[in-house]
Formats: sequence, structure tokens, C-alpha cells
Amino acid sequence: MGSLKLHLISLGCPKNRVDSEIMLGRLMDGGVEITLDPQEAEIIVVNTCSFIESAITESIDTILEAARHKKTDQCRRLIVAGCLPERFRETLAQSLPEVDAFLGTGAYEDILAAATATAEPSWCLLPDPNARPLTGMEDHRIRSAPHTAYVKIAEGCDRHCTFCIIPRLRGGQKSRPMESIRSEAEFLIATGVKELVLVAQETTAYGADLSPQTSLEKLLSHLAELPGDFRVRFLYGHPESMTESLVQTVARHSRLCRYFDIPAQHGSDRILKKMGRHYSRETLCRLFEKIRAIAPDAVLRTTFLVGFPGETEEDFELLCSLAEDVRFDHAGVFTYSDAEDIPSHRLGPRVPKTVARKRRSRLMQMQAALSFQKNQGHINHVYPVLLEKKRASGHFLGRTAFQAPEIDGITRVAGRGFETGSFVNVRITKAGTYDLTGEAV
Repeated sequence: MGSLKLHLISLGCPKNRVDSEIMLGRLMDGGVEITLDPQEAEIIVVNTCSFIESAITESIDTILEAARHKKTDQCRRLIVAGCLPERFRETLAQSLPEVDAFLGTGAYEDILAAATATAEPSWCLLPDPNARPLTGMEDHRIRSAPHTAYVKIAEGCDRHCTFCIIPRLRGGQKSRPMESIRSEAEFLIATGVKELVLVAQETTAYGADLSPQTSLEKLLSHLAELPGDFRVRFLYGHPESMTESLVQTVARHSRLCRYFDIPAQHGSDRILKKMGRHYSRETLCRLFEKIRAIAPDAVLRTTFLVGFPGETEEDFELLCSLAEDVRFDHAGVFTYSDAEDIPSHRLGPRVPKTVARKRRSRLMQMQAALSFQKNQGHINHVYPVLLEKKRASGHFLGRTAFQAPEIDGITRVAGRGFETGSFVNVRITKAGTYDLTGEAV
């Protein structure tokens, strides 16, 4: 078994990446050699995403590309894991005969057996994701970045947004015990991680399902008191579970990034109701005002969804005015992705795709202008920057506390004599729409 070489491709969100890193750990512990080159791999694993149509297309294209290695290179076993097989189940297995094993979101623990199996026909393991054990300190991970680590604090979701398939794919909300998360954080910090990024489907709902109940603010307070040189951020909050005490906790601890990722989704009460989002535009505005009142230097990130069934021009204008009124630091804009297995499929009338794309383009242009103005305000200010990559020129690429990994911009740093994985104070000298440039001071 030790001679087997395996290549893994991870698609989708950071939560998926955690699953991929744990699968790699299980494989390595089982004697499988991990390779970054798919051409020399005897086994290829694709951990898929199926949240929206574009993610489904990317997953299928990646699988077909990986299948070509079975004809031209060393690959003799192809495994597809994650949300795509969980969503399409046996139908997917029938349409992709090139694949040797399908593992749903409740079957990651079977990755070693699937990788080393020789029996036919193909595996198709789709156990209930609600029965899947949560990841913990006992799980060996092969991290994809040395100084930043995603920490999954919960799995699944109890909400019923009409456009979302996640509860069906991942099951209901299951929070990890706080002590398990704390132990993992201590281990990661001891091994050189400088930024812990807490993730879940809804991080701000953390602990509500535990007995006794706890909360994200209590978890953050515990993490902020750990020894070491590090910072903590959390992603994927929800307007309904973002409490004032949580904002106060973030404002009180210097190790906690004053970075609030809160998907608003829309600015029209009528569309929010159709989406299954149980808050109003006024509630959103009050929440963002409260965050800025408690933490004046807070950074707000959100996501918007345009082209939802029944969205009129008036609804879209309400969304644009919300973006203008709140002036988010960062925002992502998505067009509605329809599918027969989500509740919103039964809603109407449909918004033509061309109209939805135009609305997205307009909102993105508006947000780009707002982000540029926000970034201009950083010029001549000094911020701690986590240096993550060293370029051949000797300069560095890094991130401030208000730049989350992969979804926001970066900071280019001029300076020598530093090491990656260190925090350096940087004076910002130039700002673009997304990225910043500065000099170490």
C-alpha cells in the first residue's frame, strides 16, 4: 500500500477544504503517498461542491478531466466525494461510469477503504450526513497553508432558506464541543498557524444545539485568551444570530479580527420573505449601525443574491440602495441558481438570466466603486500584516485583519529581512479596488 500515490482536488468552500485536509490525513496515516502531480497519481480524489449551478458544472468538468488520467497516465482509481454525490446520489453514479467510488458527505471516514479497494462494481456510499461524527483533535490533517488554518466549529444547518440545498446535503446543525475546538486551536498555534478562521454553515449559531448551550462569543473569548502570536476571525454569520454581546466580544479582544461577514442577501422585504430570511431591511440597517457604533473600525462583508424568482426592478433598486446606504467594505454578488430540488424552484415569476446578469454587473460595479473609496481611506495608515508569501523580488504578499483569505484582496509589502508567517506593521502607500500596497515600518 505504501507505493500508492494519490492526488486530491478540493473544490468549493473552506468547509470543504477542511474535509479534504482530514481525508488526506487519513490517507497518509494509512500508508498512501500524497502527490501534487495528477500525472503520477495512481488514485485521484475529487472533493466536490454542488451548491449552485456553476459549482456543479465545475465539479463535473473536473471529474471528466481527472478521468482522462486513467487513459493517459498512471491513474487506475477515481473517487468522487462530497456534495455532488450527496445531492445526485445513484443518478450521478449511473451517468459517470469512469468513477470507481462515490462518497457522500457522511462517508468521508471511508476514504482509505475506497482508495485501496479493488472490488467491483463501483462503490456508492451515501450514509445519512446527520450520523457523521464531527471532526476533532484526534483527526490528522494535511493543511494546505502553513500559517492560516480553517477550523470547522459546526456542521450542517437548521435554517430553511428557499434557495439553499445545504441542510439536505450536510444535515442539521451540529456544534463541536468547545473544548475540542480549543484543543485544536492550541495544536494549530503550536505548529505555526498565525490566523485561525472559524467556519460553519452559520458560525453565529454555534453552541445553540449543545447541552448545556453555549455561544460563539464564549468560544471567541476562550480562544482570545490562548497564549501565542495569532489572530482569530470567523466567517459565515447570519443577521438573525448576530447578537450585540458577540459584537462587544469582538470589540473587546485585540486578537479577534473586527471583521463581520454577514450575508444580507437582499434589500427588499418582499424578496427576503420569499427567500425564507426572517428579517427586514430595517433590521439589517439597525444591525450594521449597531456594529459600527460598538466597533467604529469594524469591517463589514456581505453577499447579495440577484435574479431571485419574482425580483422586480423596484426590488433590485431597493437592494442597490441598501448597498449605497450601508457602504460595505466587501461584497460578493451572485445570480440566482435554480434547480428542481430547492423550494424556490416552485416560486415565480422567473427572472430572465440576461436580466439577472445585468443586475449583477451593475451591483458589482457599484460595490467596486465603494470598495475603492474605502481602500483609499487606508492610505498612510499603519496595520499589522500577516506575511504569507515571499516573491522572487524579495517583496511579500500578505493580509491585514480586514482581508479574509481567498475572498478579499491582498496587501503587497515592500521590505526585507522578514520571514513568512510573521506579523509586520505596514504603512499603506497605494490602494486599488481590492488590493493594497505598503512599506514595512
